[in-house]
This record gives sequence, C-alpha cells and structure tokens, in this order.
Amino acid sequence: MLYKAADTRYDTMTYRRSGNSGLKLPAISLGIWYNFGGVDPIENSRTMLRTAFDLGITHIDIANNYGPPPGSAEETFARVYQDDLHPYRDELIISNKAGYYMWPGPYGEWGSRKYLVASCDQSLKRTGLDYFDIFYSHRPDPDTPMEETMAALDFIVRSGRALYAGISSYSPSKTRKAAEILRELGTPCLIHQPRYNMFDRWIEERGLVDALDETGMGCICFSPLAQGLLTNKYIDQIPEGSRVDKYDNSLHWGDEVTDEAIAKVRKLNKIAQERGQSMAQMAIAWTLRLPQMTSALVGASRPSQIEDSVKALDNLEFSDEELAAIEAILAE
Repeated sequence: MLYKAADTRYDTMTYRRSGNSGLKLPAISLGIWYNFGGVDPIENSRTMLRTAFDLGITHIDIANNYGPPPGSAEETFARVYQDDLHPYRDELIISNKAGYYMWPGPYGEWGSRKYLVASCDQSLKRTGLDYFDIFYSHRPDPDTPMEETMAALDFIVRSGRALYAGISSYSPSKTRKAAEILRELGTPCLIHQPRYNMFDRWIEERGLVDALDETGMGCICFSPLAQGLLTNKYIDQIPEGSRVDKYDNSLHWGDEVTDEAIAKVRKLNKIAQERGQSMAQMAIAWTLRLPQMTSALVGASRPSQIEDSVKALDNLEFSDEELAAIEAILAE
C-alpha cells in the first residue's frame, strides 16, 4: 500500500535548535541500532519508521556497523526510504557515523581519513542516499591525530557527502579540541552524541555539559532508557526474549539488570505514576530537562514504543520536589 505521511505530523512534536546552529531537531529522535537489521522482519521496521515520521520524528540516526549483521540496518533503511520516505527527503535529517570495526585490516575502524571517507562512501551506497545530513566521528581514536580525524569530517562536508559534522562519545577536553579544529577549518561541529540517562550521568559529572556550552554544540543523548532498564520492563521479572535475556543479563554499555537497579526503578516508577507518565516517559523527559539537550535518541522494537516515547513530551516540566526525590533515589 502506497504510504502517505500523516498531515498532522508537525502538530505536536517539539523541535529544538542544535546549539548555536540553524538546525532544529525533534526532541525525540529514532535510532536504528537494534531491531532494524537483516535478522529482523522488514515489515516491522517499515511500520516503525512510518510511525516515527507520522509523529513528527524527522531525525533518523544510523551507523555503519548497525545491524546485525553490520551494515544491514542501512540496507533496511534503504528499502523503506525508497518505498515510502523518498518523497519526504527534504523533511528528514538522516545521520550516520563511522568509528567502530567494519572490515578487516588496518583501515577498517577508528578515525583515520582513509577509514572515515571510505566508510561514508560505503554507507551512502547502502542507504541509497545522495548525502547525509549529519556525519559523526563515532568515537575518538587514541592513535590518529585529532587534526586528521576532524579534517576528514571537514572534507566529508565540503565534498557534499554530508551537511554537518558531529562527534560521539568524546571527553570534554577532546570535545573542546575537536570544536576548535573544526572551527578553524570552517566547518563548525554541529552536535555531540554522548550516552546519558539517570544511571549514567558522566556528561554532568565530568564537565561535558560545560564544554558544550563553551563550544556552542548541540547534544543528542543515546540510551536515555539505559537499554530498557529505565522502563517498566524489568520491574516484575526479566521477560523471555528480551534483550537482557538474550545477552546473559548484561546489556551493552554495562547496563546490568541487578536487584539494586530494579529497586531504584520501582521507586522512580512511583514518581512517574504521580506525574501521569510511564517510567520510560519520565526517564526521557528527565534527560530533556537539560537546556543543552537538543534531542533524546530512542530505540524501539515495535511501533507502540515509539508512540509511548513521544508522549513524554506531554510533561517535560519537573518540580524542585520531584527532582530532589529522583536525586535521593539515584543516590541510594
């Protein structure tokens, strides 16, 4: 059936400016890290992408290694884009990243100019796009000079492969240095993509928020739900077939479903209920409380999860009492 985007797609979504740039992103963005790979049903992926766009989620975040297998999330996106989203290309922000392992040999990962440009070209072919809106250095490279990595991002933008440059998971000092180099090259760094949620607050604790203010970058956090831990999913028991069930109780980035963590989530959930929100909605709203936060990047395994995430925008305000109660629970 021919897809036609909902006429109401811009009626309720909130859009925030990315730092000092001219670009606005939806407060909720969709990442296709999991559940969009070659092992996943294409029709479910299609429905999720349609649902997201119909709700005003104009930003889709990909990376070269997303799947599984690596590269297959890009291929899934390509199929849905060509069939459904192609007429809306100028309404979409499509981001891509390179930095993690993609092919054997010394040029298949990290931050060299060789790898970043080659990976960008491969990703453009897999997605069927003429350009990306944002292209990221997915992680800092300890062995490649920062000047080379940033010059590669500058080249990718100047060559028309992308419109904006971004970085992900860079420390505050590396963020400042990256911003300085790109500014001197004439391609300002648009945005930083760090991990951030109630259980992982390094961007506050280590000063990245201050670095973003100083450099004028926007910020989009990934894993705002701690890979599902900050939802109602594990409050009673670990459901069969869940990601944590598949991966031996250890999620990526160290999100372990422990008795201590679940006890905190149960208490946090009571605050969420008093706010008229699900646990996931409150967790997303909490990340968006920071003025530096442009967008929260969510994943999904079914369309209803995307709909639930967007409803977080119905209540983004926290009272001082609510914030204090959340802090007390997290500090236990």
